Amino acid sequence: MSGEFVGIHTGSFSTPAAGNPTVVMVEAAYRHHGIDARYLNCEVSSGALGDAVTGARAMGWAGFNCSLPHKVAVIDHLDLLAESAELIGAVNTVVATDGDLVGHNTDGQGFITSLRTVIDPAGLHVVVLGSGGAARAVAVETALAGAASVTVVNRNERRGVELARVVTEGTGVAATYVAWDRPFEVPGRSDVLVNATSVGYGDADALPPVDLDTLHGGLVVADVVVSPPRTALLRAAEEAGATTLDGLGMLVGQGALAVHLWTGVEPDRDVMRAAAAGALGLAAR
Repeated sequence: MSGEFVGIHTGSFSTPAAGNPTVVMVEAAYRHHGIDARYLNCEVSSGALGDAVTGARAMGWAGFNCSLPHKVAVIDHLDLLAESAELIGAVNTVVATDGDLVGHNTDGQGFITSLRTVIDPAGLHVVVLGSGGAARAVAVETALAGAASVTVVNRNERRGVELARVVTEGTGVAATYVAWDRPFEVPGRSDVLVNATSVGYGDADALPPVDLDTLHGGLVVADVVVSPPRTALLRAAEEAGATTLDGLGMLVGQGALAVHLWTGVEPDRDVMRAAAAGALGLAAR
């Protein structure tokens, strides 16, 4: 045995890192496709992020994911940004490319892939709750996918206005900001409502402030929260006759795109979904 290691190193930098379902999901894809690679889940504090990126570069990693709270801060430590990451202003996937570390954002693309399992966003009126990293990815990518309009609903006016501006200027799709200072009344013309906040994560009864009486049949209600998958918002939407979409599809979609960027292999998403569901204690659908 020569001791030479020719496998691919990938991983995740976040804090807290415990319970990250992406580890199981990505490694399941590696095993299924016979890829000689590992995915390491790393607890990285904000103060150590630069050192972690330098370490990944020095060790020749193929790339890594960045999760909370590093999706914006990591940009300062990268060489280049892909178009999607530059427009969104956040990075969740870093890829070593020709000696450079290039930041990508696969969150929004993963969401679009999931959304298209129930409806194509082209020509639709989309409402996005929140203005954080997930909201920015969803708002930008739905606009790039041809949405007729995007409404950004947020408590912080500055951040909400800024996201609407980014969408309009970056994609040409009309985006507007609505203040979230009371339970949000979903406009009747809305086609898709996306909870892109963390409300509901780890709490099956937590509801974002939405006027549930304004949910209606014909509306698609999506949630980026993966645990629990049937959030209180999705349950209320089902009762109102709306079509619902849980966050597991977005999780799998962004992970599959990352695997492809790192290895060139298009992974089996059913394998990844089953693994992620198992890690979260869910039944894959």
